[in-house]
Amino acid sequence: MALIDNHGRSIDYARIAVTDQCNLRCTYCMPEQGLNWLKKDELLTQDEIHKLIQNLAFLGVKKIRFTGGEPFLRKDFLDIVKNTKSIPGIREISITTNGTYTEPHIQELVDLGIKSINLSVDTLNPERFLKMARRDWLPQVQSTFNSLLDSPIQVKLNAVIMAGQNEEDIEALSRLAITMPVDIRFIEEMPFNGSGINTSRVSAKDIEMRLLELYPALHKLPMQPTSTSQEYSHEDFSGKIGIIAAYSRTFCGTCNRIRITPSGHLKTCLYDKSNNSLKSFLSSDSSDFIIQEKIIQAIGARFANGFDAEKHRAPIHESMASIGG
Repeated sequence: MALIDNHGRSIDYARIAVTDQCNLRCTYCMPEQGLNWLKKDELLTQDEIHKLIQNLAFLGVKKIRFTGGEPFLRKDFLDIVKNTKSIPGIREISITTNGTYTEPHIQELVDLGIKSINLSVDTLNPERFLKMARRDWLPQVQSTFNSLLDSPIQVKLNAVIMAGQNEEDIEALSRLAITMPVDIRFIEEMPFNGSGINTSRVSAKDIEMRLLELYPALHKLPMQPTSTSQEYSHEDFSGKIGIIAAYSRTFCGTCNRIRITPSGHLKTCLYDKSNNSLKSFLSSDSSDFIIQEKIIQAIGARFANGFDAEKHRAPIHESMASIGG
C-alpha cells in the first residue's frame, strides 16, 4: 500500500523519537536547566512503538529513523530496534545520536544490520563543545566516532552552525571529509530551542559561500529526490559535504517523511502544531484499521510546506528534544 499525502507526495519514511531526555544541553535545543521531561507513562511503550511501526509498514513506510532526545538513554532502546527489524516491510533502520552512550553498543548495532548512524557533533574544539553543549562529553563523542569508522556502519556527522559560536568549525569539520569516508552535513539553526528566540542563525547560503572559499573545486551534486541535504563532492575528498536548509525549507516539495514525538503525536511537518495524538489508540484495543485511518487522515491534511504549517500555529516554543531531532 502507498501512503500519499494531499499534495501527491509519497510518505515512506518515519522518524520516531523514543525519548525526550538528553544528557547534553545544546544551546539550539533546550534551556541550560533542561526540560520538564515526560513521565514514563507519557512515553510510547515498547509495545506501542512496535504496533505503530507495524501499521506504518502496512501503509507503505519502509524506512525508520530512531531519534531522541538521546535514544541510548532509553534502557529498552536496543530491544525496540531488534523488534523493528522483524517487522515485514521495514527495509532500513537508522539512528541519530549524540554519541555519548553509543560506543558500547556498536557491535550489536552491526549485528542488527544498522547501516547508517547520524552523529551530532557541532565542534571538535573542547572549549566550544562545552560552551555549546554545556556538558564535557567531547572525548566520548570522538571515541564513538572513531569506533564507528572502524565498523561497516556509514557515518554522517551533523553540525548546527551558529553565528559567533562555531562558524570556524565549518573548516575543521569539513576537513574530515578529505581523508575519511564520512558525510559532513551543516545544518541551519531552527527555532526549536525551547524558547523560539533565535538570533544566531547562519544561512545555508552563507555556509555554502564559506565552503566554496575553502574549496573552490567543490562540486554541487544534483539534489536527490526526497533528500533534505544539498550535497557537494570534491575529487580529492574521501567523503562528501552536505548543507541542510532546515530553516530556509528549500526541500519541502519532495518531503517523504513524518515524525512521531516521544509522547506519540504524529507530525506531518516539523513546523506543524501536532494535534494528531496516536498514543490512546496504540495503548487501547483499537483495531489496526482505526490506527491506519488516523494516520491517513493526518497525511491527507498536510500543509504544502513548512512555511504554511508555521502560519497555522502559535509561536514556536518547543524543543527539538520533545519533537524528535
